[in-house]
Amino acid sequence: MAPRWLICSTAVFLLVLLPPVVPQCGGIPGIPGIPGSHGPNGLNGARGEKGDPGEAGHPVRGQKGNPGMSGPPGRPGMKGDLGLPGPPGNAGQPGEKGRPYHPSNVQKSFFSYKLEATQPPELDTAIDFNRKILPDLDEQFQGVSLTNGTFRCTVSGVYFFSYHVSARSRVCLQLVKGNIGLMTLCDVSDGFLVTSGSAVLQLDAGDTVSLQPNQFNSIVTSQSTSNTFTGFLIFPNA
Repeated sequence: MAPRWLICSTAVFLLVLLPPVVPQCGGIPGIPGIPGSHGPNGLNGARGEKGDPGEAGHPVRGQKGNPGMSGPPGRPGMKGDLGLPGPPGNAGQPGEKGRPYHPSNVQKSFFSYKLEATQPPELDTAIDFNRKILPDLDEQFQGVSLTNGTFRCTVSGVYFFSYHVSARSRVCLQLVKGNIGLMTLCDVSDGFLVTSGSAVLQLDAGDTVSLQPNQFNSIVTSQSTSNTFTGFLIFPNA
């Protein structure tokens, strides 16, 4: 409870400030009481009606703009996982039946001969390589024969030729196609020597190839020496 002196002071202060009250029915009005404390908040009122939509509720769509420029290509993506195998495809058409193979049907475009003679060959004349190096082969494996040491082409294509010749002191040999000398090889030594050479030639059917000595002719023809001439078809082109 407030002290008595505080209540009396407050009453005097209010009497001074308040205007005089005209007495009614003979009684004097009492002093106004002290304001009370705030009461609790009231309950929520009823929900109001929905308002009209604003401007944002009615959007206005403008005209379609021009397409922009294409951007740069993107980086390649990561490699995907390996897919499952697909179903087997349909069988293809059968191929043509091959021709039967028989060694006797193969064209024998090769030779390998040696020289057996008592006298050296003449200059600018085909050396007559007259003995097969492998005479005991079956006939189906025998190559073509030389005529007076000259090979005559029957199958057009690319051929390989080689020779080995023994000589004394010096010798010059020429590989001749038809009447044209294609390659000349000379060798010189203080004693005996063995010289060799090889070439790849393009031949047509009917062309001839031979080996001929020119300038120096000291080929040794004794039985203790070997002079050979070999040629074969690498591949045909006809």
